[in-house]
Amino acid sequence: METTWAFGDRPFLLIGERSFSYGEFFAASSALAVRLVGGEFGLRTGDRVCIAMSDRVEWQVAFWGVQLAGLVAVPVDPSWEEEAFTAVLGDCTPRVVFVDRARLSRVGGWAGAGAAAAPVVLLEGVLEGVDPALAPPGLDVRPEDCSTIFYTGDGSSGRPPLGAVATHLAQAGAVMNARFFAAVSDLGRGRGRIPGFGAVPVADLTYPFFHPASFADVYRAMALGGALRVEEGERERVAGTGGFLAETSGPVLLDGRPTPATEVRVTGPRGEVLPDGEAGDLWLRGQSLARGYWGDPEAGRAAFPDGGGGWFLTGVRATVREGRVSRYEGE
Repeated sequence: METTWAFGDRPFLLIGERSFSYGEFFAASSALAVRLVGGEFGLRTGDRVCIAMSDRVEWQVAFWGVQLAGLVAVPVDPSWEEEAFTAVLGDCTPRVVFVDRARLSRVGGWAGAGAAAAPVVLLEGVLEGVDPALAPPGLDVRPEDCSTIFYTGDGSSGRPPLGAVATHLAQAGAVMNARFFAAVSDLGRGRGRIPGFGAVPVADLTYPFFHPASFADVYRAMALGGALRVEEGERERVAGTGGFLAETSGPVLLDGRPTPATEVRVTGPRGEVLPDGEAGDLWLRGQSLARGYWGDPEAGRAAFPDGGGGWFLTGVRATVREGRVSRYEGE
């Protein structure tokens, strides 16, 4: 993220009629990180910070401020009702919950009750009066440290959401996946430059910020100094978090084909690897994958089995033909 400082005055987020530069964004994220680990909040490595906000510049400042502070970001769907929201709070027990004004009164009541009570902080105006030369706190954040918890589901299925835990190393892998998508897109448009490493045009945000798939857009923009156009106001509700995307820190398949950093296999009922074209359980392996589920070791062992060589059981029935994955729509 610190590489974005070099993009200076280039626009990062375009929201409505407003434009926010990389310099403004980085300074505001650094200022928030200093507040988080300083006397105001006094948080420590591994503490969780929940983000329950709509798509606004404060969302990105909150997420990256948490990352620069060596903490764990927990994005949630801002349209969740009380049952799902309080289940997540009870599971990850955040030290702080960041909200926007639209959610302040509602979420404040939910978060302030019970054993998992956490202070709710209204985050707005974060770019005002920030020193542009401000640096993030000098912390030693390790690749194996927990970086994010993305929750799957919204509680409507009758089971509480599961929190997929990813490390900073996994997020770095997700960045490389986004670069791969950018390179393929550039090649498809026949651009006469090195794919994925030139200036990019303004791109529209595909998914809301809380959705792990949105990081394909965010990482691509940040890696190349491009701008991301965001629809102002509330976006349509997204059911769950897109299947196994929460466990992969963003997309790992492009038109069914895995990124170079991702492996796939399909297995039968006895765990045997099936030949091309046969339907079975889809497994994934790669740097960007989560390492388990927060607070649910049993579910973690089922999806990320011990001795499984880093493979993740997606829960999806699929086939693989000549390297292309297709969801199986049979029985």
